[in-house]
Amino acid sequence: MSVLVLILAVSAACCLGFGFVLQQNAAQHAPLGDFLSPRLLLDLMRVPRWLGGIGLMVVGMVLGATALSQGEISLVEPLLATNLLFALALSRRQTRQPLGRQGWTGLLLLAGGVTTFIVAGEPRGGSAVTDPFRHWLIIGAMVGLALVLTTYAKRSRLSSGPVLLALAAGLLYGVQDALTRVSGQRFSEAGLTGLMTGWQPYGVVALGVTGLILVQSAFETAPLRMSLPALTAAQPLAGILCGVGFLGDRLRTDTGALAWEAAGLAGIVAGIVLLGMHPCMPTGAGKPERVRDLQPN
Repeated sequence: MSVLVLILAVSAACCLGFGFVLQQNAAQHAPLGDFLSPRLLLDLMRVPRWLGGIGLMVVGMVLGATALSQGEISLVEPLLATNLLFALALSRRQTRQPLGRQGWTGLLLLAGGVTTFIVAGEPRGGSAVTDPFRHWLIIGAMVGLALVLTTYAKRSRLSSGPVLLALAAGLLYGVQDALTRVSGQRFSEAGLTGLMTGWQPYGVVALGVTGLILVQSAFETAPLRMSLPALTAAQPLAGILCGVGFLGDRLRTDTGALAWEAAGLAGIVAGIVLLGMHPCMPTGAGKPERVRDLQPN
């Protein structure tokens, strides 16, 4: 593993984790009538804390994009999933809750899962798939699933809605990471002209804005512990699928390696869930009057 890729990915995770907490702190006070509406972003732009969180997220995305340009997406995505550790650290400072058994177990599972997946899979680059049908099939499946999750989330805002929105956003962010890597490759090969004549950078922007609306709507209507674990778990899984599916990333495929890779991914997901549901995560959005506002008439 390149030390530079490691530093870039972990730094990106740090900025993303801190940014998510600041965004949720602000989004929980946004008007609930803006649920799943672009107006939500316009309202939040007036909140300095939210702008600070967005600034950190943008820095994290730039660092993540740089890491993706230097390393395989199957390597970078698990490292980006550690953003939850930094979110937990900031939340713990705000709430002064001890880590306890749940926190330490989640931390060990997440860190151990990332290490196990990378060591067992040995992610490495290969030849990208040139068949456009395969590209669109995988991207279409991810975007289509995100659309289905969003549709169901609109029907169940207060029960499973925030989790479904976060899952949908995670899928879109995973595809965005894949297109970011493709955009970087186009830029390095053909310069700015080659980049702007392709559809990928515009797809990056569209997925980013859509994912942002989904994430802020999830933050607005539920505690961070309901949304951030789903977001953090879905993004690396979607990114790895895109990496192996059409970007040419290669993982070891012998029986033992596949078993350890699956165990590593399971550890990552389990650690994310435990950390995301830790008592120190901000509760937010639980005020009865806000709940009544969301109930259908």
